[in-house]
Formats: sequence, structure tokens, C-alpha cells
Amino acid sequence: MAGGTSAGAWGGAGTDAGVSAGGGVRTDVGMGVGGGVKTGVGMGAGTDVGAGAGTTVRVGPMVFVRLKLRLVAGNLSGSTQRLLGFVFTAIAAFLFGTLGFLSTAMLRLAPADIALETVTVLFAVFLVGWAVVPLLAFGLDDTLDPSRLALFPLRTGQLVTGMFAASVTGVWPLASLTVMAGAVAGLATGIGGVILGAVAVLLHFALCVMISRLVTTSLSGLLRTRRGRDVLAVSVVFVVLAAQLPNLLLNGGLAADPRAVLYGLASVLRWTPSGVAAGSVADGGLTAVAGVAMLAVLLAGAGWLWIAALRRALVSPDASTQGASVRNSRGLLARLLPDGQLAAVAGKELKYARRDPRGRVGWFAAVAVTGIMAFSMYGNSDGAAGSFLAILPACIGALMISIQWCNAFGIDGRSLWMNAVAYGTDRDWRTDIAGRHLAVATIAVPLLLVLATVAALLAGNVVWAVPAAFTAWGVLGAGLGVGALTSVLMPYTVPERLNAFTGAAPGQGGVAFAASFGALIGTGLLALPIALPVLLGLTWVAALAVPYGLLLSWGGRRVAGKIAFARYPALLKASSMAT
Repeated sequence: MAGGTSAGAWGGAGTDAGVSAGGGVRTDVGMGVGGGVKTGVGMGAGTDVGAGAGTTVRVGPMVFVRLKLRLVAGNLSGSTQRLLGFVFTAIAAFLFGTLGFLSTAMLRLAPADIALETVTVLFAVFLVGWAVVPLLAFGLDDTLDPSRLALFPLRTGQLVTGMFAASVTGVWPLASLTVMAGAVAGLATGIGGVILGAVAVLLHFALCVMISRLVTTSLSGLLRTRRGRDVLAVSVVFVVLAAQLPNLLLNGGLAADPRAVLYGLASVLRWTPSGVAAGSVADGGLTAVAGVAMLAVLLAGAGWLWIAALRRALVSPDASTQGASVRNSRGLLARLLPDGQLAAVAGKELKYARRDPRGRVGWFAAVAVTGIMAFSMYGNSDGAAGSFLAILPACIGALMISIQWCNAFGIDGRSLWMNAVAYGTDRDWRTDIAGRHLAVATIAVPLLLVLATVAALLAGNVVWAVPAAFTAWGVLGAGLGVGALTSVLMPYTVPERLNAFTGAAPGQGGVAFAASFGALIGTGLLALPIALPVLLGLTWVAALAVPYGLLLSWGGRRVAGKIAFARYPALLKASSMAT
């Protein structure tokens, strides 16, 4: 009895499985022409890899390392843009590791307590970063998803060691370990401190990797579903806010005593694994031995949890392929508008905003940036800025929202071809763009009103919310008009991947940057006639902002409709490239 299965689980690696009459299972993994890795798995005689003719070796972590390296190499081959991006990433990782190691080693020149507190906070940042950052790359890195290995006849122990080895393979893991190793040079005293410190750093690094794998494996089934991607999209807002927390705290008056801030953070983190590791590096005695033992126990516990999560992930059904209930409902906007093209397009865009993570990331990013800007400006002001503090954040929010729509047709992808069946004139295209603008305004207008009110309250006078809201609505109209032009002049594909935080398909990064930057500059220049006088104190000009914005959005739709009708094939090709 023989059977064949082909699966590209590791970036193009082929898998052929044959079941013999004697009960053996043999798996051949072909990595490429002339340099293949051949895996033979016997059900009763262990697991071997055919490295060449007549030579077999046991499957170990190095097989996964070679698979990871071949995956990276295959992704870079044939694309100069990706190769340049990898070189830039490697240089950035080298600089990060080198400068981080030197900075951490120079802590030996600081007082012992300050050096220990700094390393404690640094180790905690690495631990949290390893747990969070891989989630953002889940849809881009196939090696993070255990379901890619479900068809391989490998034991759980082999998968754990192999996936762990694949996780530490790369420039950024090496850079992270290098920075953490600098703590040994900065804190350790004596030969015992160096040895125990090196062991503590290695255990803490392994714990970072283990927790990273535990989190991605436990959430792998959820992250393949739409709701899981929604949760991930919302979580990014909190990650962005957390990244700005030190800046907000310093602007809030804590810059006068940074030592107190550092001591407060270190006192909280002292009993965490990061604090135990930093303390073990600095101590070098019996306390360090106890700390190293504690880290080893924690690492073993995290490994046991990862093995349990991996076993469950490999046998659990994929929730992303299960059917979902469909509700036949009409929104409020569809009830108010007469049946027709305008209502259909507006309703479709509102569904994108509600159900598609790609359509929701822009809204979250705009709100997060505006909130950070408002709090930062409020913390830096001395109370004399007046209405400026209320109007500028609202205008920035309108600018950020409008920039998200500089590629209105990209999210449609291949389905844009259906417009060719229904649209016969440039008026049809204008109506389509008008429906998209109406959907954006339905969400953005009340949202900008809330942002303006919050900014006015922070500035000290709620009355300033009125000119702030009117000015923001005018900026939004100008941005939508500019976005309509960039959508037809510089369209690009919005990838439909598990990860919602990818802006363009491979090869279209330059177009995406040009469209976003062009929309930013164009909207800023067109918004100056109404925004600048209001920011300078002439608040009565805000009454002209809404008519001005409506005029610009109308003009942008008219010109964009004619351009889209004339160059529909190019628009369809650019919006439906393979991702």
C-alpha cells in the first residue's frame, strides 16, 4: 500500500509520504534541486534523514534550521526589493546588537543599584517583546504556525526542539541575545558571577523564546479566524499606546526625577523572571544559584505548557474553515438611502469597516495617533496655547483618517472586475466613489466630533470643540478628494492575509509609499487655507471649513471618475495582483 501527499509547509518544501506494507512511514522533504534534505521516518526504528546516498542521520534541530534558512533564501530569490530589505534588516539588527551590548556593558560605570534596575527593566522589555511582536508577524512567517507541520510524521519532542531551533535562527534573535549578554559585562563580578550570569542570560533568552512559542501556538487557531484577527487589530492600539507610555509619563512631569521612575519600575519587576535573571547576574553567589534554578524550573514549566498547546493545536480542527452563520440585515444608512448603486457601495464599505480587519486597522491607527498627540500636547503645554490644543489634534485625526483612503479600490482586489459589468460611464465611477466617501463620513464625522470634544476638555474649554470639529470635517473632505485621485492614479493591492498589518503586495511598496505620502502632502496643502487661520485664532473661519471640504471632495470625485473610466484595465491589474 502506498500513498503520496504533497504539502508546501515550509515555504516551498515538498513532502511525499509513502506507507509500506510493513507498517513503515517514509517522508521525503525536497528542499530544492541539488541541495535537498531527505527525511525518512520509520514507525518502529526511529526517525532518520537521508543526507546523501546511503547515509542517514537522525532528525534533529538542525533539519529545522536548514528548512528555516532555505525558506528565507527562497523568499529572497528573484526579488531585488526583498533582498535589499533583508540586507537593511541585517544591518539594523547588527547595529542594534552592537550598540545594545556596548550600552549594557557600560552600566559597570554606573552605581550598582542603578545598573541592576536598568538591566531588570531591559530584560522585562525583551520578555514582553518576544511575547507580543511574533503575533504581529503571524500571517507572514509560516514557521510560527504549528498547523504547517501537522502532516509531518514527527514526534512532539522533535517538533518542539526543531521549532525552538527555528525560532532562534535569524539576525534579530542573535541581536537580542547579544544585548542581554552585555549584562554579564556590566553587572557580573568575579569568575563565579560571570559563569552564573552567562547561564542566567541563556536561560532568560530561552524563556523569552519559549514564551513566544507558547503564545503563538496557543493562539494559532484563534488567529486564523476573523474574530482572532479583529482582536489582534485592537491589541495593536494598546501596543502603540504602551510604546508611547514612557514619553507620556515624562511629559506629565516625571522627567524631573527619572531615578524615581526607574526605581518604581524595577521594584515591581524585581520578582518577575526578568528581575530574577538580572539579580542572578549581579549577585554571583548562592542567591544567583537559587535564581538560576528558579529560571530553569520556569523554563521547564513553559516548555511543558508549550508541548501541551502544540499537541492540542495539531489535532484541533481549523476554525477558519468552519461555516459561519449569515445574517440578512440592512444597516441604518441602507434604510435611509433609496435602493441603487450609492446605497449598495456605501453598505459594502460599512461592512468592510465592521468585518474586515484590513478595513478596521486604519480607524484604530487614526484614533491611537490622535489620542497620543492630544495627551502629548497637553502634557507639554503651559496652559497658554488656548484653542490650538483642541483644534490641532482634531485636524490630525481627520488627516490620519483620510490618508487611510488614499487607495480606495485596493481592498476590493480581484472582485473589482465586477464593476466592468455594471459601470458603463464615468458617472457610475463617480457614484461608486461617492458611496465610499459617504461610508467614511458616516463613521468619521461623529468620531471626529468625539475627538474634538475630548481635545477641548483637555485644553480646558469645551467650547473650543465647535471650531475644532468644523475644521476637522473640512480637512476630512479635502483628504477624501485627494484620496479619490490617488486611488485611481496610484492604485495597489491590499494583501488578503492572516496578518492585517500589511500595506501592499510584494513589489508595490514604492507605489504604496508614494500614494500615502502624496495624499499626506496634498491634503496638508489644500487644508492650510482653512486650518491655519483657525489655528492662529481666527475661529470664525471654521464656518467655511465644511463647505470648502465638500467642494474639494466633489471635485476630486469628478476628476477621479473620469480617470477611472479611462484607465479601468490598469486599475484592475494593479488592484488584483497576486499576494
